[in-house]
Amino acid sequence: MSTQFFPVNMAVTPEVTAFFDPATNTISYVVKDPGSNACAVVDSVMDIDYAAGRITYDSADRIIAFIREQGLSLEWLIETHVHADHLSGAPYIQGKLGGRIGIGDRITVVQETFGKIFNEGTEFQRDGSQFDRLFADGDTYSIGGMSCFVLYTPGHTPACMTHVMGNAAFVGDTLFMPDGGSARADFPGGDAGTLYDSIQKVLSLPDDMRLFMCHDYGPNGRDIQWETTVGEEKAHNIHVGGGKTREEFIAFRTARDATLDMPKLIIPSLQVNMRAGQLPPKDESGRTFLKVPINGL
Repeated sequence: MSTQFFPVNMAVTPEVTAFFDPATNTISYVVKDPGSNACAVVDSVMDIDYAAGRITYDSADRIIAFIREQGLSLEWLIETHVHADHLSGAPYIQGKLGGRIGIGDRITVVQETFGKIFNEGTEFQRDGSQFDRLFADGDTYSIGGMSCFVLYTPGHTPACMTHVMGNAAFVGDTLFMPDGGSARADFPGGDAGTLYDSIQKVLSLPDDMRLFMCHDYGPNGRDIQWETTVGEEKAHNIHVGGGKTREEFIAFRTARDATLDMPKLIIPSLQVNMRAGQLPPKDESGRTFLKVPINGL
């Protein structure tokens, strides 16, 4: 599907500041409107020591400190999808700085799927109401005077969205750097063919569109990187670049996914992130617990 009918504006260059979390290889971003002090945060992180059952906020506090130091006004906290490898820091940051939390409207599919896997009761709402805004394909919103829009890019999960802000696009886990390839597609609701189609949608943006990754693992020992372009991905991405076909991608992606372990933080991440970054409700003793479904994933 082409993006030619979407409101691309390459003349607008937002200021993008990246924050790398080495514990989860996640890159979070503060994206500033070039014409005002308004900003958004994309894919923030809440820290967890899973073995100790301890939540901390150092990663989120770095972002909060930066926004305050720069005198910025936070308008949006964007989640590109329900992450399976880190916990969202969005509600913690929102509590300190305000802003609205937004995610794709297919969050309801993810909530229904994992609500069953984690045996959540009827008190767990599966309508996306934990978020302030549910985005559909082609929806627009503003950061200060900068117009932004969303592309529905499923395949890694059913609720993945790419957010385009001027000449910058935030692709979540749909794509990695050219030497990193693409995201896995074997989680519940994922699909390799759908992922290929979504990648082609992203790659139909202008060649000089800046692309920002949610993760990087430094393949072959190189330094961590997070920014590339559509043109670079089209030419050099090891999974989809150089004209690789849909059939080739599906065969490769399916075979590769069968060899991958589950992310180390998938159990806590899904329970928290499907709630917009909130921890599960306290029990009658006033304590918070996470569940571990046995043979459930």
